[in-house]
Amino acid sequence: MTGMLLYLRSRRVPLALAAAVGGAAVIWVLHLTFAEDRDATPLVVVLTVLLMVAALAPTLAGPDANLDRTASLRWPWRRGGHVLAGLVIVVAVLLATLHTAARFGPAALVARDAAGLLGLTALCTSVVGAARSWFLPVGWTTIAALYPQGGVWGAVATWQGQPADSRAATVTAVTFALAGLVAYAFGGPARTEPSE
Repeated sequence: MTGMLLYLRSRRVPLALAAAVGGAAVIWVLHLTFAEDRDATPLVVVLTVLLMVAALAPTLAGPDANLDRTASLRWPWRRGGHVLAGLVIVVAVLLATLHTAARFGPAALVARDAAGLLGLTALCTSVVGAARSWFLPVGWTTIAALYPQGGVWGAVATWQGQPADSRAATVTAVTFALAGLVAYAFGGPARTEPSE
């Protein structure tokens, strides 16, 4: 068994990938079956991105976060690649729907929210660990998507629910994406006590 397969299995990536893609497929089928409009509403798109990110969040740490620091591997590249692979998966799955009878778009909204939410999740992983890293993104995004606010500061506070062409929302999402990528790649998951 190769090192990459061991890495993916230790982080439960196959299960998380099945949950993320399966969850998106269920939402796609429900939209295809019950919605009158071919295009999914922005709220459905944002919540689908959130579901996929939350399903992938536990993969950001292995069973022993402290073990990651003792191995003689180049962890920053591996961790950074892990986050970027998650981004590619979320974006690819949802953009593949643009060629079907139920479309999840626009592409700019999917890419912005996927990058921002994965970055926020990676940042939370560095602070509180992978097991709890999805709490803040889920809570914040649910409120922001349901109650988006106007104005620059409102767009920053509710960036997840803003239209795809919102500059303030895009800058906020890119900031979270870069901060999360750097913090997670170089810091890794939060240290845990042996009893946890």
